[in-house]
Amino acid sequence: MSATAFSLFGSPVTWLEIVAFGLSVWMVVCNMRVDPLAWPLAIAASLLYGVLFLSSKLYGEAGLQIFFVAIAGWGWWQWRFGTQDSGAPLAVRALGGPRFAALAVLTLLTWPALGLLLDHATDSDVPYFDAFPTALSVAGQWLLGRKYIENWPTWVLVNVVSVALFASKGLWLTALLYALFALLALAGWRAWARMAR
Repeated sequence: MSATAFSLFGSPVTWLEIVAFGLSVWMVVCNMRVDPLAWPLAIAASLLYGVLFLSSKLYGEAGLQIFFVAIAGWGWWQWRFGTQDSGAPLAVRALGGPRFAALAVLTLLTWPALGLLLDHATDSDVPYFDAFPTALSVAGQWLLGRKYIENWPTWVLVNVVSVALFASKGLWLTALLYALFALLALAGWRAWARMAR
């Protein structure tokens, strides 16, 4: 899977990246439809991307893939058996301003702490750039697992920043994937907002 399939903008694109790309698109489409199949697809895509990011020295993103695998099991369980505070089954809904603001503050505090860790514990050449979408993705996954609409604007920001991050590493197919993710996140935001009404 590490063999080069073709080159894109002078950088090799491996079969590993192609398969991870396809699984990831399928996963987001399932998320938009609130289809629990999204979670096993997330596990498979995350495992493949973990290998790809390790080879590109994107350690924050590689570590994030391990987190994604673990939280995908939790998210899958949440979507099948989870309940809201009222005891009702999980439904697509809004988190609300004060709780979302608290999550945003926690995420913004996590970013420099993670960047500092990557800067001192790895040979990353982009520790803080790598840390930002990593920290934000943790919040996005929690919001998605609990079916909060705010996961979608969170993913829009993650994906826009990630396009620049992956382009800086010559991971052009993955940069293209995250540009597509940004568009899909906008569509998902609209679809979930309709469901919540």
